[in-house]
Amino acid sequence: MSPVALPHVLHGSGPHRVIALHGWFGDRDAFAAIRPYLNTEAFTYAFPDYRGYGEARDLTGDHTLTEIAGDVLALADKLGWDEFSLVGHSMGGTAMQRVMLDAPGRIRRMVGVSPVPASGVPFDEQGWALFSGAADEPANRRAIIDLTTGGRLPGAWLDAMVDTSLRVSTVPAFRAYLDAWARTDFHEEVAGNTTPVLVIAGAQDPALSADVMRATWLQWYPNAELVTFQDAGHYAMDETPLVLVAEMERFLAAA
Repeated sequence: MSPVALPHVLHGSGPHRVIALHGWFGDRDAFAAIRPYLNTEAFTYAFPDYRGYGEARDLTGDHTLTEIAGDVLALADKLGWDEFSLVGHSMGGTAMQRVMLDAPGRIRRMVGVSPVPASGVPFDEQGWALFSGAADEPANRRAIIDLTTGGRLPGAWLDAMVDTSLRVSTVPAFRAYLDAWARTDFHEEVAGNTTPVLVIAGAQDPALSADVMRATWLQWYPNAELVTFQDAGHYAMDETPLVLVAEMERFLAAA
């Protein structure tokens, strides 16, 4: 399918342009908790929805990383952004790498928040059953969110996260994107790439831990920096929003 400029919201009016890519469980409002604290004079942020999510819920597609990248670049072109930085949470972390590869010379910096590596994620049989079953089973979604935040957060928050994921995504898109982020391996294409990268890991996330980041992102990107948030799991935007904004904009401002 031909690329489309994704529906989005803009935040800020600064000269450093940033596109923020959401994860598997949420749409563009996954970043809502950090928006009030962003530096709107230094940065302009664009928050898009992928096909099958949010305002693009009814937009059909193949739901691949290549498709996300094409749509993100179509959005950047529509906005007139020749150069920009990228922020990607979880699935958005692997998608932003595809954008970088498909737009050589246009990406200034990347920030990955609990980002999926370009190698995908290996699952054992039990883990794959849990994640693949999450498309149809809300209980699986809740178990995944609880697992990846260290089993320590309030049940009401877990329930709200599940309710949001069910509301903002279609089941076919949710299921297809799992194959996209978990089973797409393009790490040989990114190995040695000199784009500056900040990788943020949550110490309470056993799935995409700091050790995983050291074995993947920091091996492949010579200009990568790792920061670990001790009080966060997989969802730093909700768990530690102020620290996330401070680290993210510190790194982006260095450009």
